[in-house]
Formats: sequence, structure tokens, C-alpha cells
Amino acid sequence: MSYELKCIGLLTSGGDAPGMNAAIRAVTRAAIYNNIAVKAIHRGYRGLILGDIVPFQTQNVSNIIQQGGTILKTARCQEFMTKEGRQTAYETIRREGIDALVVIGGDGTFTGARIFAQEFNIPIIGLPGTIDNDLWGTDSTIGYDTALNTIVEAVDKIRDTATSHDRLFFIEVMGRDAGFLALNSALATGAEAAVIPEHKTSVEELENRIRSGFRKSKNSSIVIVAEGGEGAQGLANRIRKLFPSYDVRVSILGHLQRGGSPSAYDRILATRMGVAAIDALLDEQRSIMIGIVNKEIVHVPFSKAIKEDKQIDQARINVLQILSV
Repeated sequence: MSYELKCIGLLTSGGDAPGMNAAIRAVTRAAIYNNIAVKAIHRGYRGLILGDIVPFQTQNVSNIIQQGGTILKTARCQEFMTKEGRQTAYETIRREGIDALVVIGGDGTFTGARIFAQEFNIPIIGLPGTIDNDLWGTDSTIGYDTALNTIVEAVDKIRDTATSHDRLFFIEVMGRDAGFLALNSALATGAEAAVIPEHKTSVEELENRIRSGFRKSKNSSIVIVAEGGEGAQGLANRIRKLFPSYDVRVSILGHLQRGGSPSAYDRILATRMGVAAIDALLDEQRSIMIGIVNKEIVHVPFSKAIKEDKQIDQARINVLQILSV
């Protein structure tokens, strides 16, 4: 090994995602198993700059695998985006005796990690923790499965009301730049359509389908809308003007999608990725994201995970259109 790995720093950054605690637990215990000390950094990169750091032992991560959110807290940090802020963070790392970092978060987290690693030659491994599932190089991100199931449960309940009152519901879900949650929840709930950023003609297609008798044989309809753009409210307003006879309602699910106990899938995924992060460091890997492809662990360079666009499955869009008749 080109450097001595005695101690790692561990942080979560960006939006919280169910399964982050499972990842924290796995990283901590895998490190201790390999005689590597763990220092937990609270509130992401802000904690790294401020020195909000405590040693972690096995007992610190007991009974957290089932908890949502992140026990390490998370925060946005504008200061880390500056050279001066990163210099302060590096000085903290040296003072704390940290040899490498494991960071859990999304593309913003990895962008910061990549720059930091280049500037100060710090080995950093990333775990993809985001409900949006928008990172290239991994089939799934930590938290996505739980968020998807939360949406499905909520939409199923809204469907009861939509059917009872003959209503057209527009339900807004998270995913400003990625439509994975919207598309797959639409498929799972039997929604009539999904409006997603990757399919730019979705709104126009929806209007055309309504004009041609979208609800002719239905007594209710559900449309899942990814946040961003005009959103569910803007789209509903447009439909109300075009079809004033329809009883149009809007439901914005908001942050309830982030919370809750992680699913079994997310717990297992986070656990496997956490152990793989320590294995990668022991193998002298750096500046990579741990991903999962075809159920196998893979290593994805930060540059690709951040810059490459993860493609939506066009076949699933086609399936949704076929089944909306």
C-alpha cells in the first residue's frame, strides 16, 4: 500500500436517503474488522471544516440499520466549494490523523470529493446515497427503493379517493432532473401517465390523449409528475383550462418520500456497498464510487458517475403508454 491506512473519516452529505445509516454501520464495522479506526464527521463537509468529528466504535452504530435519515446529520456547505474552505478541511484531516475518506451522498457530494482528492491527494471512496437514482454506473442508489415504495403506498391511497369521486389527480414526486421515481411509481401504481424530464413531449402527449378520450372508459385517472418545470400544479392548471368539466386535483408528496425505515433491499445494498468501500481502500482504490450492476459490486470513477447521464429506460415509457388505454 502506497500509504498507511490507520484511520478513515466517514460523512454523509447532500439530501438524506433511507439506508444511509445502514451504510454508516457497514463502513464502521468493516473498518474496525480490518483494524482501521473510524472518525465520524457530523454535518458533511461543514463538519470537516469546523472539526465536528468524534471517534466511532462498534457500539456507536448499534441499532441503526432500521433507522431512516442519517445519524451523522447532513448539510449543504458553500464554504467547501472554495479553495480556502477545502484547505481548512484538509488541515482538519491532518490534525485528526485521517488517512482516507468514505463519503455517502449524490452527485454534489462526489463533485466536492473529486476536487478535494485532486487538490490534496486524499484517497476517497463514495457510496451513492440519493433517492433520485440518478448516478451513472449503478443500477440503484441507496434510498431509491424505499422512496419508490413510499410513493407507491401514497398513490394507492390517493387512488381510493380518485375512484370514489371520479377525479383526475396529478401527483408530484421528487426528481427534478431525473424521472426514475416518477416513471417507475407510475408503472407500479397503474397510473395513466408519467411526466418526466427525460421525455420532453410528455405534457403534449398527455393533452392529446385527454383530447382524444383519455378518460372515456375510466372513472378516475392518476398522472405522476416529476418535480421541476411547471410541476403538478402548473400542469393541473393547464388541464383545468382545457377540460373544465374534469374534477382536477393536485397532491404534492414532498419530503415524506425521503423519510421512513429503509426497505430490506436498501439495507442490504447499503451494507454490501459499505463493506466494499473498505475493501476498495485496502486495495488502494481512490476517487471511485461503489456501484451495483447486475447484482455485482462495481467501481465507477467519480468523473463518470458525475458527468455521464443515466438513461431512462424507453421501453418502460412504452409499457406505460400501452397500459394506459
